[in-house]
Amino acid sequence: MVKPKNTLSYKSGWSGLEFIVEDILNQFEINRKTCIEFGVEFGFSSVVFSNFFDNVKGVDTFLGDAHTVHKGDHYERTKEALIGYPNIELIKSNYKDWILNDINNYDFAHVDIVHNYKETFECGLWAVQHSKCCVFHDTESFPEVRKAVYDIAKLTGKKAYNYPKNFGLGIII
Repeated sequence: MVKPKNTLSYKSGWSGLEFIVEDILNQFEINRKTCIEFGVEFGFSSVVFSNFFDNVKGVDTFLGDAHTVHKGDHYERTKEALIGYPNIELIKSNYKDWILNDINNYDFAHVDIVHNYKETFECGLWAVQHSKCCVFHDTESFPEVRKAVYDIAKLTGKKAYNYPKNFGLGIII
């Protein structure tokens, strides 16, 4: 477990997972050029990923959802908090609109959107098909997320792992 150099100082649902990112990247020999993240919220995980990737794209509506505490537009607040991280690009978009037009492949993807099966499966399937490694937050706190992870892995013929701490992190490689 290695703490990245840069992290945000507030408590996040992602807190604790920053210590295992480098191990995941090393263990699965993931290149460190590009990362796409669906579900930025206030940028905690985005900053963690910025330690390891040349370019991090964070796609979010920045409006919250049924499972978040904060409701209302927080794009400007998040943008301001991440101003010191030039390798993070924030994109205000719904994942559904984004995946229709993005044909790029990424070294790494992160899915942490509304924690329902349908949305996690749809966004996650695209992310797995467009990255070497994809992680999904909240596999322990939302059984529907974990089910989507294992269903995507089965459908794509990839291997799935689950890290049970810090609300759970599904990993598809």
